[in-house]
Amino acid sequence: MDTDGSSIPDEEWERFLREAEAGTPGAPEEPSARARMVTQRLREETGPPPGWRTHQPPRRRGRVRYVVGLVVVVALLVVALVPGRAAGWLGFHGGGGATAATPGAATLDDPFKGSPAEHWAAGTAGIRMPSARATGWMSEKQVSDALDSSLAFLSDAGLDPAVLRGERPAKAIAALNTKQPGISDYLANAFDSPTREDDPLLLFSRFDPSYARLAGDVVKTRGELRYREGERGAVEITADVTFVYAVVRAAGDSDAVARTIARREIVMSWDDPDKVITAPGTFSLTSYRLDAANGGCENTTGYFRPDFEKEPGPSDGAAEVDPYERDTSMDERMNGRDASDCDTATRT
Repeated sequence: MDTDGSSIPDEEWERFLREAEAGTPGAPEEPSARARMVTQRLREETGPPPGWRTHQPPRRRGRVRYVVGLVVVVALLVVALVPGRAAGWLGFHGGGGATAATPGAATLDDPFKGSPAEHWAAGTAGIRMPSARATGWMSEKQVSDALDSSLAFLSDAGLDPAVLRGERPAKAIAALNTKQPGISDYLANAFDSPTREDDPLLLFSRFDPSYARLAGDVVKTRGELRYREGERGAVEITADVTFVYAVVRAAGDSDAVARTIARREIVMSWDDPDKVITAPGTFSLTSYRLDAANGGCENTTGYFRPDFEKEPGPSDGAAEVDPYERDTSMDERMNGRDASDCDTATRT
């Protein structure tokens, strides 16, 4: 696995995207976002890898709410950075700090105007993919398949129009190893009786169709996938991706655009079927956690509930966080914060 830790600034990444979109000679082509599923046969073992979840309830603070979702705690990950598949020739870091916002208010024609996401890529194009190398129990091709399947899960969970309209994420759920302890119970409760612990928003992006709908069909993203060898030779893929959703009220002709920003870190374990009970093409969840801005503080509806009225303002003592900033890791972002805090977003 490549351990090159070199990086370039966000400005270079954005220039690369603009040149690629404009057809600049020499710009690399975007690779396929969807690929084959891993097809290992189901075999018996003493049991699947355990998973742990720790509840962190938020409290209401500030005028624009910054929601800290459930944190699933696992052992400290020592992650080696690898170059992106789409831009591996650049060999840059997966952080990507916030870009200076373009002045102006969001409109129906330009719902990301005035935010860093205005210059981000759309859909899976904003998610950097590492080069595949033989790791753990998998060959290079199997690692490539697992990476593509992980990207497909992110798309099915956070970009699918039907799921964003509030439907159940059937395709995304089909990728989860339901033989893993606790997962079946979580899925059984999350959509019918969501709580802070059994919250579908931890993995899936959904808006109540009676409350809000997307302003257009574009979701902006920025993030990366990386991988390493995990327990029992599993290939452990970590996805750290920020999704930006521009929405309007579901009812009426209001042209007021709100944005919900959701940063998820999901660690997916593609297990060796000789050692772990798993179905072909599925992965176990090692950990998953969510940071969301303007999604509804103390929200247990199972849907993001953006505020269409309030703008970022004084924090009234709450911690202030820029939800677009990505140079800070999720560990650093959440470290030392009161488990009940609902921080203030500096912008949406």
